[in-house]
Amino acid sequence: MAAGAPSHHSGSVADARSLAARLPDLLVAAHRVAANAMFGSHGRRRPGTGETFWQYRAYQPGEPAKRIDWRRSARDHHLFVREREWEAVQTVWLWPDLSPSMRFRSRLAAQEKAERALILVLALAELLGRGGERVGIPGLVPARPGRDLPERFAEAFLRGDVTDEWPTTAPIKPLSDVVIVSDFLTDPETIHDRFRHAAEKTARLHLLQILDPAEETFPYGGRLEFEDPETGGTWLAERADLLKEGYRARLLAHRDEIARLAQRAGFSFSVHHTDRPASEGLLVLQSSLAGPSERRLSA
Repeated sequence: MAAGAPSHHSGSVADARSLAARLPDLLVAAHRVAANAMFGSHGRRRPGTGETFWQYRAYQPGEPAKRIDWRRSARDHHLFVREREWEAVQTVWLWPDLSPSMRFRSRLAAQEKAERALILVLALAELLGRGGERVGIPGLVPARPGRDLPERFAEAFLRGDVTDEWPTTAPIKPLSDVVIVSDFLTDPETIHDRFRHAAEKTARLHLLQILDPAEETFPYGGRLEFEDPETGGTWLAERADLLKEGYRARLLAHRDEIARLAQRAGFSFSVHHTDRPASEGLLVLQSSLAGPSERRLSA
């Protein structure tokens, strides 16, 4: 949404180059956000089959006696079980929407939506890599473990012209987690088709909608020209303030529909705003990734 914006083609090329130039700074910001997160190096660890020690817990009546750790139990005359860590490494695919609509930033936010999406994806890649997960970018970087994932991803974004709002699903295997950070300002029919295709592949989506605060509050008034960042088309409003109520109703209805479709498919859906700390968005993604793993493990 802008008055007097440049043409769609020239603006898109300039925006892509500008974003690429800021990638080193965004990578530094992602490292800082990840360092301050409480995910830790084993954020998705949980008890289960494996060789790595997890924790001691009190023995429960009815459990096999062979599970008792007698050496630990002898220290304070209580029976303890030695649990091992679940070692079924997961594959997680990450996708930041870098399409033209994500290049929006109002004066109410310090970052574009695309910048925030990149920071969250790079920070999450660092945390998952720390935990030994296989992580990739569909169609751009194969899924693999490693502590240098943010650097590899940043380099891939720097080399590639990544402007698709939705990732290719070709490399995504069944039971993979797919994190998509986008504004999801697409028609519900398209979103429904994408959800259905993901469900058919038995992939689990974790959706984080990124919005600028101005897209929520619509703080506009007077005569104003709006531009569609995807098509470059413009529309002149003589009194923008009269549009606020109808606009907000449509935005909320659109969000409710996405949430409904996501819930029906068993996917997680949350909202994050660019005037809030990136750490809040990262915490939401951490929580959504942890929850489905627990449910799948017990299924």
